[in-house]
Amino acid sequence: MLRPSSTPQAAVENLGDKIRLQAWGNAYASLDNKAQFTESDFEHDLTGYHLSLRTYATLESFEVRPLHASNNEAEVQLRIHWSSVVGPFTDTRNLRVVRNGDRWNVDWPLVKRSVVPPQVIAVNYLRWDVIYRGSGDDWGVQDVEAPHVRIVDMHPVQRAEGVVVLGELLNEDVVPAYVSVRATLQSKNGSPIASEGSFDRISHILLPKQVTPFLINFPDANLSDVGSIRMEPMSSLVSASADPVIEIENQQLNPAPGASVTGQLVNQSGQVVNIAHVLETLYDKTGQVVWVADQYTDRALLPQTPVPFDIHIPEDLARKVSSERTIASTYSVGGFQ
Repeated sequence: MLRPSSTPQAAVENLGDKIRLQAWGNAYASLDNKAQFTESDFEHDLTGYHLSLRTYATLESFEVRPLHASNNEAEVQLRIHWSSVVGPFTDTRNLRVVRNGDRWNVDWPLVKRSVVPPQVIAVNYLRWDVIYRGSGDDWGVQDVEAPHVRIVDMHPVQRAEGVVVLGELLNEDVVPAYVSVRATLQSKNGSPIASEGSFDRISHILLPKQVTPFLINFPDANLSDVGSIRMEPMSSLVSASADPVIEIENQQLNPAPGASVTGQLVNQSGQVVNIAHVLETLYDKTGQVVWVADQYTDRALLPQTPVPFDIHIPEDLARKVSSERTIASTYSVGGFQ
């Protein structure tokens, strides 16, 4: 049940509840500045104009924080916590709330939709297609050999949540590969403690000679109990192309406190990238991997349109970081790149 919008905070809380229920018509009708945009614009401002993480995300919770107020106007911050298949993300809006008689109504700060002008973008990129042996073909006992991949760096670290295995994997072949890594912690007597695979903090599609970081978590494990680690890099041959090209612009390593890596992703292709996964490899002065951080873009990447990213670095590791490397994996309707 909604409370009366008799205060600025109550008005924003009511709006948050309507968004959570996806009652877009009621939420739009309650806005003070609804004449400036359509209901569809309001809905897509929150769920995305193109297929993206926002399209299927659900509102998990929201926070309302009053900033300042007068008799007839107030500013209230709304922090919306969304839940998606790859984890949570937060949308923060500073809302102007105005008094209309005994009620308060929200002015919604609509994020303007990026419009890509009509243009022709020349495409010149490498592409690899795979033709497998058919059921009636006599090509021997095997299909095409799996690409050769190699772990070029690996070491474990102890964190509060458990043991983390960090490293980098190289596709040293001349064909693209779908890759993953599995690690098994072994006790000092050689018996297995736990086995986990890389899933999220890795770029699964590697073109020839490309390198990806990887991070594997072992929750509740203790490094003092580990005698050795068995690593299993895995690969399979896949069709792939070097398009879309995602350029990293204005990249900056920001020191502690509040250490982070910021920058912009620019889609240089002519197709919409629905999801981009930014992977950050952080190194110390000796070139060893200190940490692997990541972030998914919650909005689609339109051609030639910059999208910012801001990746947090754990405070206790920030002072060890001397350099970094950023890569972006992409997903467009039709497959991974």
